[in-house]
Amino acid sequence: MTILVTGATGTVGRQVAEQLINRGADLRALVRDPAKATLPAGVAAVQGDLLDVDSLRGALSGVSTLFLLNAVVPDEFTQALVALNLAREAGIERVVYLSVIHSDRYVNVPHFAGKFAVERMIEGMGLNATILRPAYFMQNDLAIREVVTGHGVYPMPIGAKGLAMIDARDIGEIAAIELLRRERAAAPLPADRINLVGPETLTGADVAAIWAEVLGRPVAYPGDDTAGFERNLRAFMPGWMAYDMRLMCERFLTEGMRPEAGDAERLTALLGRPLRSYRDFAAGTAAAA
Repeated sequence: MTILVTGATGTVGRQVAEQLINRGADLRALVRDPAKATLPAGVAAVQGDLLDVDSLRGALSGVSTLFLLNAVVPDEFTQALVALNLAREAGIERVVYLSVIHSDRYVNVPHFAGKFAVERMIEGMGLNATILRPAYFMQNDLAIREVVTGHGVYPMPIGAKGLAMIDARDIGEIAAIELLRRERAAAPLPADRINLVGPETLTGADVAAIWAEVLGRPVAYPGDDTAGFERNLRAFMPGWMAYDMRLMCERFLTEGMRPEAGDAERLTALLGRPLRSYRDFAAGTAAAA
């Protein structure tokens, strides 16, 4: 019984791999270059690419459970459909797919709409999958750590509706628990969908206040300038991706990213411990700076 993890070198995928290894799983990671991949000890790296059908077929051979995580790239939707079709072809009946919360509502945001289309494919083809729908990753804010700590500004335009931010470490642990639940079941389990949220729903002003408390000095939330946010992002990412992120933030402003009743309680019971808070994330980030 072998689990294949895609995206195992990224923010979430690495956490999933570490949690699975810690739980004694037989784990295989799909990577483009095994010689360069930094993976937890005990993970078997296999060379492949989600658009290289032959290499992906080889990576899926002998696999019983698939964790599918697709990066935000222009062909994300095609990658996911190819991987799931090949998994089905290989007879894999246990799948966990990392989608995003409100994928069905943020219909104009490219990477949300793509993930929702994948969810529809999973359901339409009758795949035995758990669809994990995480909210905003706390670790996204590592990219603006220096702006917060050095300039006293929290620049992410997340608005006043509130986001149920979740720590990527919690996502990784929940995903590992769910993968092993499916892997170790005597027969394929029914489809399921789980919202992955944090313990609090935070606004831009809330997050700035948390940073001010952690740093012991004022931190401002300058407001909801999504156009300026896009311009800043274009300095270090492609224009299409910066625009995608802007569209996402505009939905933050109008709708927020709020949990459904019982979401946090379900996850707390699954983990057997409290969910990590944003304050803990901020304190750890400040201490490591």
